[in-house]
Amino acid sequence: MAEPGLEVELRTDAEGWRGLSGPVEPVVRAAAEAAFDAVTDLEAAELSVLLTDDRTIAELNTEWRSKQGPTNVLSFPAGDAVAGGRVLLGDVVLALETVQREAAATGIPEADHLSHLVVHSVLHLLGFDHETGPDAEEMEAREISILAGLGVPNPYAGLETREAV
Repeated sequence: MAEPGLEVELRTDAEGWRGLSGPVEPVVRAAAEAAFDAVTDLEAAELSVLLTDDRTIAELNTEWRSKQGPTNVLSFPAGDAVAGGRVLLGDVVLALETVQREAAATGIPEADHLSHLVVHSVLHLLGFDHETGPDAEEMEAREISILAGLGVPNPYAGLETREAV
């Protein structure tokens, strides 16, 4: 039987993540676990997170979404996969330069922006989306609530229109 809760496998293949403002691993783990705990009753699950760079995520974005250029985060659901008693949620990939650029442009601390992107992507892996107005409102409300529990201010405060995360 697997240990209860969310197991986060974290890999880094871009050196700059180590220089981000503060330790990255506890931020990623706390955000992923908070999102998981807030919206699911799964007993045990596993999530893989890759901290990479703009070049790598741009390649993935082209290959899997047919979109050119980097994006801040990609989520790849695992479907109904189970391994060792754990539900495999999927993979999350985050791009260093884009995360830093967006945080700087909005005046949000990098750790807070990273928390938001991790929460956002875990919600996607758990079946939430923002394709329609009502779905977007529900997902945004859940993000705000989860982030508040982590001490992260509302990332949407002051935005006149919703922007794609």
